[in-house]
Amino acid sequence: MAVRVILEVQAKPGTGDEVVAFFRSILPETRAYEGCTSVDALQNSDDADNMVVVEVWDSHEQYEEYLAWRRERGTSDRLKQILAEPPSIRHFDVADA
Repeated sequence: MAVRVILEVQAKPGTGDEVVAFFRSILPETRAYEGCTSVDALQNSDDADNMVVVEVWDSHEQYEEYLAWRRERGTSDRLKQILAEPPSIRHFDVADA
């Protein structure tokens, strides 16, 4: 079952554009990763240091494989270095409403 992933990050004050550039550099690999259906990076209109990345994956397992791959490559550690606080990652299933 497809899963939606919401990654929210808060950049250090005044460094939102650096975080945007970071995502711009890594998201092509994310989009090409097996199981990734789509990824959109959104920058908060009222706080340029706040971003949300909305991802759609074929399954929760594929996302977890991708996340492990990012951790192995050190991408997660590089991201944490430019953030004001740890990122928030939430997983959602589509509700039949």
